[in-house]
Amino acid sequence: MLEHVPAWLGRALGNVRAGHGKLAVAQLDDEGLVGQGGFTLRSAAFTHGEALDPSFTADEEDAVAPPLEWTQPPAGTQDMVLLVEDPDAPAPQPFCHWLVWGLAPAAGQLLEGENPPRVGKNSYGNSEWLLPDPPTGHGSHDYVFQLFALDLPLTQMPGATRDEVLAAMQGHVLAAAVLTGTYSRDERAGAWDEDDEG
Repeated sequence: MLEHVPAWLGRALGNVRAGHGKLAVAQLDDEGLVGQGGFTLRSAAFTHGEALDPSFTADEEDAVAPPLEWTQPPAGTQDMVLLVEDPDAPAPQPFCHWLVWGLAPAAGQLLEGENPPRVGKNSYGNSEWLLPDPPTGHGSHDYVFQLFALDLPLTQMPGATRDEVLAAMQGHVLAAAVLTGTYSRDERAGAWDEDDEG
């Protein structure tokens, strides 16, 4: 229910639904930290709230993660964490598509398909960009790119889980930036596979 989505998150994300209240940014952030100090995240491949190109999804054979760039984080930032989640996936928690940390605490970017310094496990247990793959006929899914500036370096090794990284981040977020891409799959013959993740 929408009462579980903080008002400040609704303002940051736009068209929120019940699952958005379970995003990492809702668990780790509070009003005032999103966009703190002008901290923003953008992509040359899509704008906030618009559709992802199929070249970044499971519908393309050679799909990769989209390019991202961000502004200077607040003073005192020692590490940055990128977490991409689908709050519309038919699962109890948002589907984790990408978990990245060890990004330099400065304005920077990830190029299209670039391998980040440290990558944790996605919801399939793999340390890679999990291609958006919403069930056929399930409507448009949001893919929320959440970038967090932390006041300490994370010591987790590559392959850490979302829960492990979120626990280490608790109480250490200086600022956050969010960017949402959407994706839906056209109706195709046959029922959607229940293994489709989101």
